[in-house]
Amino acid sequence: MKKRLVMLLLLLFAAMVIAAGVGAVTIPVAEVISILLGRIPYVSKWIPNMGIENAYATIILQVRLPRILLAVIIGSSLAGAGATLQGLFGNPLADPYIMGISSGAALGATIAISFKLPSVIPGLSSVPQAAFLASIATMTAVYFLAGASGRVSMDTFLLSGVVVSSFLWAVMSFLMMVSGDSLREIMMWLMGSLSNKGYAHVKMAAPYVGFGICVLIVMARDLNLLCLGDDEARNLGVDPLPAKRIIVFASSLVTAASVSVGGIIGFVGLIVPHTMRMVVGPDHRLLLPSSIIAGGIFLVLADTIARTLIAPCEIPVGVITALVGAPFFFYVLKRRKR
Repeated sequence: MKKRLVMLLLLLFAAMVIAAGVGAVTIPVAEVISILLGRIPYVSKWIPNMGIENAYATIILQVRLPRILLAVIIGSSLAGAGATLQGLFGNPLADPYIMGISSGAALGATIAISFKLPSVIPGLSSVPQAAFLASIATMTAVYFLAGASGRVSMDTFLLSGVVVSSFLWAVMSFLMMVSGDSLREIMMWLMGSLSNKGYAHVKMAAPYVGFGICVLIVMARDLNLLCLGDDEARNLGVDPLPAKRIIVFASSLVTAASVSVGGIIGFVGLIVPHTMRMVVGPDHRLLLPSSIIAGGIFLVLADTIARTLIAPCEIPVGVITALVGAPFFFYVLKRRKR
């Protein structure tokens, strides 16, 4: 188990190094590693000086590294939430966006762009702030709608997410029709993009994603038992209802934080967990951390392709993940039918 996680971490670091070195200006691998490790306390003194105080350092540390870190955060959170929800719903086609959170974030971002809302947090635009607040409000609405009868069934929760999501998309479509010049900016956000992102976006998303991922990993054993059924889990010492509430809340939190800063980047929560399940098996104590690390790797590489494939133009990373995810979804569907 530890060997596999260490190997995935090494692959993640390799993906980050590749992403930091590729672009309009190609930077040698040795220089990239020197710059990245040279900023780590207690490690920098062991790194030979390869001229890190130069233009390369500015490009990596100020332009590419924030984007890479955000890709790791978003990819890890979406993959972790996807692995959790697939286990909870017992369906390999489950995705973090089924809870309606993406719709809430999309509406919040649309309102912020259309009405030019002022920013509350200095150095950060109003769009991710409005998207995060709207996604949290949506999560709360879905939860209370699903729990109106006093208990939360996973089927009811899923249907509540679909209903709320449909309503929010209708409102958002109306706002897009009357938004005028803001339509292009809204569409770019909806396609999912990591361009023009800085450390302020990383600082906004990281605490929520870190907390939510820690909760999911702690709940991995309980999730294994919930996969056996509520009665079996209860017999083995897990109260299903509180456990499901905690898992759904943590999954919703990390998804909301990710969507608010990156837009709607689909299929990450479908592709990565399903692939890692075939590699490491269904035990969530290994599947969850493996999916979290692999999600970071996947989105870092996808974003690198998005910004370099037709340079100097840039493709929204959500388009790249959709091009990969749609055929993969079809493959999973056919495999499930067989």
